[in-house]
Amino acid sequence: MIRSILIHPDPRLKKVCDPVAEITAEVTALANDMLETMYDAPGIGLAAPQIGVMKRVLVMDCIKDGPPEPMVLINPAVIWSSEDVATYEEGCLSIPDQYAEVKRPAEVQVRWLGLDGVEHERQFAGLWATCVQHEIDHLDGKLFIDYLGPLKRQMITRKMEKLKRERARSV
Repeated sequence: MIRSILIHPDPRLKKVCDPVAEITAEVTALANDMLETMYDAPGIGLAAPQIGVMKRVLVMDCIKDGPPEPMVLINPAVIWSSEDVATYEEGCLSIPDQYAEVKRPAEVQVRWLGLDGVEHERQFAGLWATCVQHEIDHLDGKLFIDYLGPLKRQMITRKMEKLKRERARSV
């Protein structure tokens, strides 16, 4: 089921999410809904708080051409970051049509629980590293615009407030 994506500013996007205690049918259904919502948007990553669910769940798939590689990460944690930094122009489904360059560690090692109930660990680089860090930030109540200067951040926030007003009028 495709879910509605929250648009910044929404207070839920600034909250730290609760860990998932166990893999249940509800968690599996949530992950499936999130993947469907992400692909429909279209995006390469989506965190549960972006659809109003305050749980530490994210989905991502950074494959542009070729067969999809959907990933579901439950309770993800960065356990190592490279000292090398990479700059990517980031966007966000909760901040539509706004992009900015963000510097993050070029590579990260992440540990998470899979839908299979097993702990996984993987090193991510390139776009995958940027995406997983961006989505984990969502689980900690942080948005990519929080890395920007105050003027740029305020400008984007005002645009999002205007977008929300326009959408509310057209409903």
